[in-house]
Formats: sequence, structure tokens, C-alpha cells
Amino acid sequence: MAIYHLHVKVIGRKAGSSAVAAAAYRSGSRLRDERLGRDQDFSGKRGVVHSEVILPENAPEAWSDRARLWNNVEAFEVRKDAQLAREVEFALPREMSEAQCIELARDFVRGEFVALGMIADLNVHWDRAEDGLPKPHAHIMLTMRAVDEKGFGQKVREWNRTEMVERWRKRWAELANDRLAELDIDARIDHRSLEDQGVALEPQSQIGAPAKRIEVRGIAGEGGEADRAEMHREIAHKNGARIIANPTIGLDAITQQQSTFTRRDMARFAHRHSDGLDQFNEVVGAMQRAPDLVELGKDARGEDRFTTRGMIEAEQRLYRAAELMAERERHEVRDVDHRAALARAETRGLVLSSEQAEALTCVTGKRDLSVVVGHAGTGKSALLGVAREAWEAAGFEVRGVALSGIAAENLEGGSGISSRTIAGLEHGWEQGRDLLKSSDVLVIDEAGMVGTRQLERVLSHAAEAGAKVVLVGDPQQLQAIEAGAAFRSIYERNGGADIGEVRRQREDWQRDATRDLATGKVGHALEAYRSHGMVHEARTREQARSNLIERWDHDRQVSPDRSRIILTHTNDEVQVLNQAARERIRAAGDLGNEVRVTVERGARTFGSGDRVMFLQNERALGVKNGTLGTVEQVSAQSMTVQTDDRRSVRFDLKDYNRIDHGYAATIHKAQGMTVDRVHVLATPGMDAHSSYVALSRHRDEVDLHYGRDDFVSADRLTRALSRDRAKDMASDYERSDPLQSYAERRGITLRDRVAEIVRKIVPEELRDIFAGLRSAADVAGLHIGRRPERATPERESSDPAADRRGAEVPVSNVAQDPEAEARRVRTRALVRHARAVDTIFAARETGVTASREQVRELQEARQAFEEVRPFGSHDAEAAYRKNPELAREAAGGQVSRAVRALQLESELRKDPSRRADRFVERWQKLEQTGQRLYRVGDMIGYKAARAAMGDMAKSLERDPQLESILAGRKNDLGIAFESGRRLGQDLAFVHGIDLGRGRGLGI
Repeated sequence: MAIYHLHVKVIGRKAGSSAVAAAAYRSGSRLRDERLGRDQDFSGKRGVVHSEVILPENAPEAWSDRARLWNNVEAFEVRKDAQLAREVEFALPREMSEAQCIELARDFVRGEFVALGMIADLNVHWDRAEDGLPKPHAHIMLTMRAVDEKGFGQKVREWNRTEMVERWRKRWAELANDRLAELDIDARIDHRSLEDQGVALEPQSQIGAPAKRIEVRGIAGEGGEADRAEMHREIAHKNGARIIANPTIGLDAITQQQSTFTRRDMARFAHRHSDGLDQFNEVVGAMQRAPDLVELGKDARGEDRFTTRGMIEAEQRLYRAAELMAERERHEVRDVDHRAALARAETRGLVLSSEQAEALTCVTGKRDLSVVVGHAGTGKSALLGVAREAWEAAGFEVRGVALSGIAAENLEGGSGISSRTIAGLEHGWEQGRDLLKSSDVLVIDEAGMVGTRQLERVLSHAAEAGAKVVLVGDPQQLQAIEAGAAFRSIYERNGGADIGEVRRQREDWQRDATRDLATGKVGHALEAYRSHGMVHEARTREQARSNLIERWDHDRQVSPDRSRIILTHTNDEVQVLNQAARERIRAAGDLGNEVRVTVERGARTFGSGDRVMFLQNERALGVKNGTLGTVEQVSAQSMTVQTDDRRSVRFDLKDYNRIDHGYAATIHKAQGMTVDRVHVLATPGMDAHSSYVALSRHRDEVDLHYGRDDFVSADRLTRALSRDRAKDMASDYERSDPLQSYAERRGITLRDRVAEIVRKIVPEELRDIFAGLRSAADVAGLHIGRRPERATPERESSDPAADRRGAEVPVSNVAQDPEAEARRVRTRALVRHARAVDTIFAARETGVTASREQVRELQEARQAFEEVRPFGSHDAEAAYRKNPELAREAAGGQVSRAVRALQLESELRKDPSRRADRFVERWQKLEQTGQRLYRVGDMIGYKAARAAMGDMAKSLERDPQLESILAGRKNDLGIAFESGRRLGQDLAFVHGIDLGRGRGLGI
């Protein structure tokens, strides 16, 4: 699997090394060492697939000869302890081809070393690991002195700084990940230490073959190659031992960026963190046997998909916090404040659409949690600006956060809500600062990009503090970097406001195209743009790039007052496009005096009038990662930039050099951006999410360019830009309805036994826990053999809102509202009954029979419940039998889901025809599922489906009313004859089911 490794060291005489010998070894060649007077011959070395010397512009051409270069270095350095060269070694992604790895290494070397003025001797090695898999890596030997036409100058001390090494480490991860995405390879690397990533494993320092022959040739110091290789294996062995002792460590590491994973993912991880085949097998076996591992089912490729109990628990904490906040009603905005905010907006010329007005009512409502889902360009920020005024008038403090700095800046600029990054907010909490209060409203923008664990931490803190949270985003735009799709899942579970009316684009057909992109109809959107002359094909990507710059430059000259941006997928393309765009502006004479300076990404030339982008948040300057502006003044020491929000920012380059040209940007940088005109260069790494963002940033026009060397046809372009790479949640796989299940939409076949694990449903034998606890007179007509389904929102009481909350009415209102007191009594009865049920569940889970006291309490709780709500305990137990987690929640006072499920059971009980429909639907679904599982050889799942069918057939013996109705629907149940037997017996006979002893609940 793609792994991260980048190591920097100095080759020097102090350790007895020779630059010529080192170069000969790394290039697998024979070089004459003039200082030592002998040949350094490593021409027999295998695995060197590419070797070249890359010169900066001002270096003598003669130094492209490796032997001359390094002999000149040896001759120039006269000290006995001289530092001769710097070596950077890094692992290449084995998922790439040899040619792709070479190209990636060359791009990195040119951009990070040669651009700074170093001469680079690049060698790519393609070794093989013990398991036969490739271990591609690169060795780069770098000169340590400034170079000009006359030769070597002074040593550049800046190249030795720790900050420079950290920059190279980060840039290598960024470049490699960009290229992996562009090539549609589902792998990523991370330059951070495992400790920084929250993984309890030791980072491995080195991969690659040891230099076995160096010491034999009498060149001391190069034995360090073998030492580091041995250290790498030692660390891998230690990590493997840690995982074997505690496999949860490995599973947690895998789920840092993905909620679910496959056996292949586990094997790749184990290969990285083990030493040798035997330990590899032990690591894989330990993770597969880990009690925290949860199997979810088979995906469309036939691979088993897994998650961890830790991931499930994180999701459950997220859902509990969200549900708790959704039930609370503590942040009401008075009608007068609501109307005043709308009136002020109208005086500014902002008239909300009906959808925006409904969303405003939603977010300024009483509930502590509000969710707004809006397509790109629907005016979410404008809506939040009106909401902010209403909240502030009501006495609430409004704060905003987003995952990225530029998204936070866009939120603040569009709504007036003071905003920062989520990471900055959490850091403040860790220091005891900026803690939320009950009077706070926290707006989380671009919430779809926030991972499950991070969003859970924020919501849990907000729930504890009693604050209100408003989640705003679009699940179809760019996905979370970390594991999970928390925003989408919360919206599906708790509902919210939808805004579908696109306002950003000025033309109706372009608004329609944005809606098509938002709903996955990428082909329709592309066809619309193609019919209006905005999709441009070229023979090659290079030609497409040239055409894009030509069109961009023409637009710039014709409409200089319009805002515009060039977007593409990778940082490499951004740099090339920036250079091409700047050359056009420079050629037109639109730049002032130019100064060449060294910034974070290398040497750059800036002049007044240049467009620039800030690449790092800096609170003192008021800029974020992604802030755009125009250079006003620049010198070798400082720069003054007017940002696009009309602020003048001055800074010394020695203090802040995280800046680059800003004519082009990656699509990730553009989420939340709005400009008049957008020019997009399509590359193979794009998908439905990035194409949606890229093609929806404009007000007036967007032009899409692509080359046939990337996409051989328009159809291929459409397929690439339509790829759905939406992230999943472990809880996506718990639903049994394939029409609603996200898992089924992704080709997942669920096993009943796995679904029970995910839902924490108790084992089969616990289904009978109520048997014998009721008299025969109590049980007539009340058993339905159906698995859990999503509860309907209808309510039986006269106050649906109160039932939905499941909360008690304040005592001060009781005397004035008798119905409120009745609801409180019903709620207490429900909670008491749920506690009695949950106690018996807990006893049976540990294999203990319910005690007499527990049975007596259940019977008394039933009676109390029946007194305030007829059939209440019957309906509740029917719901708990299907999902025991509801009993646990209700026992703890979280009654909203239990009330919904109880109401559904009540409706089913009252409407026999509806129960019959559900019975037939469930029966047919189980039959189809069982047949499918049998065909794929999943006998455990097949037997579980058959057992469930047996439960359903047996249940008809206790429900004569349902049996009578179903007698007229025998064809739907697969019965084509009259036998005179009971319907349940005919079902068992026709489908070959052994009823045996009934395992139904028997309530």
C-alpha cells in the first residue's frame, strides 16, 4: 500500500564517505573517483530503473555528467570533515506504474530542490520485498552550495533548517496524494508522525535495500544504509508485536480516514507494520480475530467489509448528542426579532425565497440543533446573515466555524458571523478558552467536510454546554478528509431544511445545470454546457491548458472588472497554470517592477498587480489558507497585498512566506468561493464531488477544458466526472430496507447476523424473554413477526411536538395545562416500563434468568402504563422486541425514538390491513434475501433469513385476525392451493420451513 517515508541525511567526510562512491552506488554505475584514485564500480547493482542529473537554469551544463559533478564537489571541498552532499530518500507509491513513479519523483525534485538552486542527482530504485511486492523508492543527492555560471559559491545555510525539512515532508505528501487522486488510485499517505495522527505505533524511518557492499569496499559510513534498513525492520517488528498484543491499535489506525474497510486494507496495513511473512500472518490474524472488529457484509466486488466497535461507538455518541440537542428547545427567537431581521434584509435589497424563509424559520426555531442542506449557490450565507441578526436581537452570541480557513473566511464574509477553523476552536477548548455557553449559537459551515470523530467532539461539547448548533452544508460536495459522512447521516436521522433554488448563477439553464450536478446528473449538466459552447476538447492536456489560458486572457482583457479563477484538481497543474497565466499578464505589460524572492514553495517572481494566494492561516494578518489578493508593493524583504475583501495587508517575507501566485487554485481551495467567471481544466482525478464544486462557483460563465489524452471521448469525460466517491458510515449498513439503505445502493449484501451486531440487537434466544410473563388473555392479536423499520413521524397525542420531544413540561405550566400533566404522567410510565424491560434484557444478556422481583416490577410497570395509555405496554414491547436499544434509550430518559416506534406499533395494531401489507412485504423480502444469500454461499445469512420466516409463520398462531386477512393473499405469499390447514402451517410446508418450537416474542 502507499506508505509515507522521507528521510534526509548529509553525506560527509567526517563519516569517511565519498560523494563519488555514493553517487555510483545510487545510480548503479561505474565512476572514477579522482580524489581516491580508483573506480567506484556498482554497475552490477540491480533495481535502478531511472537515473539523471537535473540542473537549475544557471548551472554549468558540464555538470550534467555525474562523474564530473561529484568529482568537482570533492575537489571544491577541502576540509577533512567537509559536508559533501545532502541526500533525500523517499518511498514511492507502489500502486503507481514505474513510469508514473519516475514522473512523480522528477516533479517533486524539480519543484522542491532544483527550483531553489540545487543540483539534483535523481535515482529511482525498484526493489522487491520478501513477499515479492515492489518497493519503489528514490534517492536524491543534492549539492549544498549556491551555483552560478562560474561554479560553486557559498553554502546556503537556509537549506539546513529544520523548517525546510518539514516543508519537504509536507510537500511530498501533498504532491503524492494529488497524483494518486489524479490517477484514480484509492490510496493516500500522511507526512505526520503516527503519534500526531493519534496512532499508538512508532513511525518507521526507512524502506529500501541496504547497501550491503559499501563496507566491503572500504568506504566507511555508507554502512549506515544497512543500519537504517535494519532499524526499519526493527521498528516494523515492534509495531507488529504491539498490534498482535492489542489489535485494536491497528484497527484504529486504519479507521483514521475511512469508517469501513476490507481484508485487503488490513493486509496492506499489516505489511507496513510487520517484519517477515510469519509476523505478517500473525498481525493479520490478530486483527481479524479482534473483538472490536465488526463485519458488515460483502461489497459489490465480493469483498467483506468491516468496521470497528470504536467507530460504531463514535457514531453512536454523535447520534446521541444530535438527538439530545434536537429534543431540547432552549433557543427561541421571538417573532418580533424574526420579522425585524427580515425587514432589515429587505431594506438592503435581500429578499429571501420561500425556501430560504422556511430555512430561516428552521434555524431560528427553539431546537438546539438545526440542519440546513443547500445546493451550491442557493444563498446559504445570505440566509445565515439574516439569522445572525435575529439571534443577536434575541440575546444570543453567534459564532461560526468551518474545517478550512478559507471556508471560515467565506462564512464570515457572506454572513457577518465571526468565524474560525474547527481545529482552532478545539485547540482553544483544550486550553480552557472559548468554551461554549448556553447562550451561544455555533454555526458549522461546509459541515459535509467534517469527519465523524471531530463533529462528534463538537456536538458533544455543545450538548453538554447547552449551546445551539446549526449545521450547514451539502453532502454531495467535497467529502470529509477524515473518516465518515457525519453531516449526511445526521440530516437523514434528524431532518432539516432543504434549499434547492439556486441563486448564484444568473441564467436559468445554468441554475438547472447546478441542480443536475447536485443530484448526480453530471451528464445532463455537461450536455447543457456543451450545447452553449462552454465545453472545449483538445488533442492533449497541454493543448487544453493552452486553450484555457488563451480564453482566460481574452476574458481578462475584455472584462477586466469581472472576478475570475482557474480551477483544476492537482497542485502540480495549479503551478503550471499560474506560470502560464502570469506570463500573459507580464507580456501585456500589466505588472509593475518585479522582484524574485524565495517563498515556501521555492523561488517566485512577484510584481505589483500580481494575483496571489495565502497558503497558511495567520491571525495577526487576518488571512486564511486560500485568501486571494493583488500585490500592491513588493521588495526583497516585504510585500503589501490588497485582499479581495479590500483590506491592505503588509508583511515581512522573513516572517511570513506562505504565499504563491493566485491565478489558479485547486478545486478543494474553491469550495465556498463565488466569482463571475471560472475556467476549469479537467484531469482524471476528478469525480462527481469535485466536478460539482468546480462547475458551480460562477455567476456568469464556466468553461471546461480537457484533452483527449486524458479522456478519449466525451463519454469517458462524463463517466469520470460522474464517479461517486461518497464516504460511508458504519451505521449506513444497519438498515434492512434496500430501497433506503445506503449500503444497498453501494452494492452491499447484508447478513442478518451482522446487522444485529451493528444495531446491538441481542442474540436469538433473548427474543423470547417475555414468554410466560403475560396471561393468555393479554396476548391475543398482538404479535407481528417483522424486523425494525424507520418509524413514521405521526403522533397519537393532541400535542405532536411534545410527543416528539418526549420531554417533561415545566412545573410552572402544569396548573395552566392539564394536558401537559397528562403527557408527563405518560412519559413517566413509559420510562418506568422501559427500565423494567431493559433490566430483563440486561439479565438475559449475561445468561441469568429474570428474578421474581424483576418480573413483578415489569408486570406492575405494564399495569401503570396501560392505565395512562391503553395498549401502551403491548405496543412498546413489540417495538423493543424488534430493537432492544430503544428500551435502553427510553430507560435513560431519551424517549423520542421509543415514542415514534410505539406509535407505529399502535397504528399497525389498529389497522389490520396495514399489518397484512407489512407482513407480505417483509415475507417477500426475506425470501428474496435468503435466495440471494444461498446463491453466494452465505449459509449463515441464509439460515438466519429462514429462521426469521419461521418466526413469522409461527406468529400467525397468536394473531387470528391477521391470519384471517392474509388468507385472501396466499398468492402473494407463494401458496397456490387450499389444504385446510392453518396459514402458518401452509407457509412452512410450501417453503420447507421447520416451525419447531416457536421462538416468537409471545407478548
